[in-house]
Amino acid sequence: MTERALRNEYRTTQVCVDDLQDGRFRGRLYNPFWKGCIPFNGVTEFLARMEEQLDLMQFPQSFTARRTFAEVTEKTSARREPLEMRRGEEATFYLRVLFRQNSSWQGDIQWAEGGQKQSFRSVLELLMMMSDRGQKLGSCPTRQKVRSAV
Repeated sequence: MTERALRNEYRTTQVCVDDLQDGRFRGRLYNPFWKGCIPFNGVTEFLARMEEQLDLMQFPQSFTARRTFAEVTEKTSARREPLEMRRGEEATFYLRVLFRQNSSWQGDIQWAEGGQKQSFRSVLELLMMMSDRGQKLGSCPTRQKVRSAV
């Protein structure tokens, strides 16, 4: 039987954004429940990898069943490892998906470098918050100096 109750540290996923150009981002996902990091390249892959891992953890449980043409395979539990402090080259976020209702996610996101924490009601709102943070980073004078020196 799969363990259903997860401790609080397993509810937070660390999103390390390594590259942010023209609204596209590339990076890595970390969670103590998963083994190692999960790389992503672009918004679609970020969403797909997160959804796969939320399904694997069975937390939060999906409000609706996923429909697919592919054959359904049984999920297995991942090995649990402690979450280490990692940083993305562009930004680092702590993402907590609390609910998966109406075929979307609801939760909160905290920007590690700035400490600001905001709640989101949908995946679209989450992506807009992350993109907005990336645009502010891109307009930061110190980042422009570093990028122009390269």
